[in-house]
Amino acid sequence: MRLRRTIRELLEHRAQHTPDFVFCIYEGREITFAMLEVCVNRLANGIAELGVTSGQRVAVMLANHPEHIFTVFALTKLGAVWVPVNINFRGPSLEFIIEQSAPNVVIVDAECWNHLEPVLADKNIDIIIVHNIQNVQIKLKGMKVFDFSALNKGDRTPPSIRPTLDEIRCISFTSGTTGPPKGSLMTERMLRTCATGAAIASDVRPGDIFLLWEPIYHNSGAQMCILALMEPVKLAVVPRFSASRFWDKIREYRVTKMHYLGGVIDILLKQPPRPNDRDHSVRLAFGGGCSKDNWRAFEQRFGIEVREVYGLTEASCFTTINTSGKIGAIGKPYPYFEVQIIDDEGKPLQIGQVGEIVIRENEPGLITQGYLENPEATATALRGGWLYTGDLGRRDDEGDFYYMGRKQDSIRRRGENISAWEVERVLNSHPDIEESTVIGVDADIGEQEMKAFIKFTTDATLKPLDIIMWCEPRMPYFQIPRYVAFVDSFEKTPTQRIRKDNLPKNTDDCWDLERSGYRIKRA
Repeated sequence: MRLRRTIRELLEHRAQHTPDFVFCIYEGREITFAMLEVCVNRLANGIAELGVTSGQRVAVMLANHPEHIFTVFALTKLGAVWVPVNINFRGPSLEFIIEQSAPNVVIVDAECWNHLEPVLADKNIDIIIVHNIQNVQIKLKGMKVFDFSALNKGDRTPPSIRPTLDEIRCISFTSGTTGPPKGSLMTERMLRTCATGAAIASDVRPGDIFLLWEPIYHNSGAQMCILALMEPVKLAVVPRFSASRFWDKIREYRVTKMHYLGGVIDILLKQPPRPNDRDHSVRLAFGGGCSKDNWRAFEQRFGIEVREVYGLTEASCFTTINTSGKIGAIGKPYPYFEVQIIDDEGKPLQIGQVGEIVIRENEPGLITQGYLENPEATATALRGGWLYTGDLGRRDDEGDFYYMGRKQDSIRRRGENISAWEVERVLNSHPDIEESTVIGVDADIGEQEMKAFIKFTTDATLKPLDIIMWCEPRMPYFQIPRYVAFVDSFEKTPTQRIRKDNLPKNTDDCWDLERSGYRIKRA
């Protein structure tokens, strides 16, 4: 894999050779490459006039709209370091990202300002740029605040800076479902490789149309924007993921390739069936997180081939790909990576044995250099030329790998190590359960007990004991949760994974299997 052009050079090449090709459409507004180049140059020069230079960190807290894309590309043209910020963050979560990344500049949507302003009060931020500034009242004193729209009227010629592929271009804070996020250092080469991985996974073809529902502040969204610079495809940008409107948008924009993450496949299957479920133009669904139980069900209901991949931010997003269609497998490594399954002592395991997934690059520069200001986490993850993912997996006799859950997401109960992922997979297969998650909580005597959080589908009327009895024939007795709590919604990461670190661990307000008097059958 040879990457010659930077993101800036990709954009300028397309603007020169295919100026009238539509890069994206948003709420009926088509943006061609000629328009994109002008908007990006104007914004880049406007930001540069404020003193932003190569290597400076710029935190960006914007929703899914074209100006967010302009911003990301403008920062790449300036050689600045993009720090994407989840627009749903507030309070300690938001303060953590700002403190850790220590940006010189913050670019924010007006809708996020009320959550960001208290966090910035005692921070040494040089410049604040507000998109739709007319909709907010700025109370902060002593900070330079600028109107985004005013900056977007600068010089339309390209900036003089010439960035390179191996500069740090992004500090991407990983989701942190079980702990605080870590700022993964990503070079521009890694961002380009993310897009290349997406192109391979989607079997990209000229004329393809992708629905950009993924947050641009997450690599899953950013990589699609870069992919659209690399290939003659179009993006249909929507503000956010919506299960109820997903297929309507697919049809409206004539989408041909569908990207999924986390529990998206499961969520879509839980929606009520429609007579027009197969009335669409999608030929392939690619992504990570399709459960074994729902794989065929999704293909049969919607008539779409599922292509499962595996990857993580620290290794340029795509590591393995399943092109054979083998149910449950994450497939074989991309040609530029090597993957092994190892034990706790770092020794390779045999076929079928479960251990930690580790990754080594076959080409330099595709794995992170480490985590921002976190040498301990860096030393834990990067050892002997390998990236230790913290994920569990196994390999079969045909060389295909299988994801088996998070190593740290294991619960120790009565002498047994239990994968939360295995329990959740069974719970989520219940037709009346839309989503679920399990965590370990303190036991009265030794080790841990398991607490399950359940979100029902519409109009479901299950009782806790109904769920326990559903589990009995489908999992070992020691995997059946003791505690059951019902919830209306889950706090999610940008990849639609449930954030477990914020779930309550108390057990006095939920159903208790042991107190119910029901006894699990161990036969």
